[in-house]
Amino acid sequence: MEERIEREQVNREIVEQVRGQLYPEEQYQDLAALLKLFGDGTRVQIMHALEQSELCVNDLAELLGVTKSAISHQLSQLRLARLVRCRRDGQQVFYSLADDHVKLILDMGFDHLFELGEGSENEEGHN
Repeated sequence: MEERIEREQVNREIVEQVRGQLYPEEQYQDLAALLKLFGDGTRVQIMHALEQSELCVNDLAELLGVTKSAISHQLSQLRLARLVRCRRDGQQVFYSLADDHVKLILDMGFDHLFELGEGSENEEGHN
């Protein structure tokens, strides 16, 4: 049963003002898809490592203790979303964050966690 909202309970002026500031629906879907990539701890850990330094697949696999195949799979998803970029140096491919926006998302996420008291034991010494 759908609840009906009485007309006098709706502030039409504010609703219309906010409606004019909203983006097209497709942009919300695109943002949701982007944010889903931050829903995997391994991907977030890869991005955080790349925030610290440019790294190759072997470096990331050693650092995170996972297979090179798993790292490559995650990196391909991150590259498709333009969250990381790569640079070839001879036979070696090095990865880094795509831009400062990715760093900002990570930093703000950690700041929010630490502000809430989550993971505060790891706060010192981590950027």
